[in-house]
Amino acid sequence: MSEKLQISKRTTLKGEDGYKTFSIRIKDETVERLDQIASETNRYRNEIINMMLEFGIENCEITEGTKS
Repeated sequence: MSEKLQISKRTTLKGEDGYKTFSIRIKDETVERLDQIASETNRYRNEIINMMLEFGIENCEITEGTKS
């Protein structure tokens, strides 16, 4: 996949609502990378995760599995 998710820098932060809360497990390295992106773009980590999930869902292609 050559397309990249582009995240613009935000000048102001705002609260969020209308979201469902649930827990997931993420590698420490992934959290560090998410925090770095959040810091560089002045956005919340949660906002970055939502952008990435939406991008992944919109760009997902389901294929038939291979037999082992």
